[in-house]
Amino acid sequence: MSPKPFARQLGRVRRICLSLPGATEKLSHGEPTFFVHKRVFAGFSNNHHGDGHVAVVLPASPGLQEALVEEAPHAYYKPPYVGAAGWIGVELDQVSDEALESHIRQAWLIVNKAGKR
Repeated sequence: MSPKPFARQLGRVRRICLSLPGATEKLSHGEPTFFVHKRVFAGFSNNHHGDGHVAVVLPASPGLQEALVEEAPHAYYKPPYVGAAGWIGVELDQVSDEALESHIRQAWLIVNKAGKR
């Protein structure tokens, strides 16, 4: 039996997230979610509520969400709920490992800095 379609993508996200200092994983809203200082820095999305996205949802620096969605709408989207706060959805089959790692590291830095205040 072949692995579920999302298993490889979740593995990519998990490998990067859990390599970051202080990162932990637990289920939140039925999906693997990654925390630092008890705050979310990455949430896996496997067709959540039938939206068709196999993605990771991340906090982003001000203005980045709009720029990425405009530049590459096939790879980035404004996720429901947290999108209004500037978070970005990253379509996992549309980005390289290097780009994914960069986005996740930036999200971790945003949340890690906020948690230390």
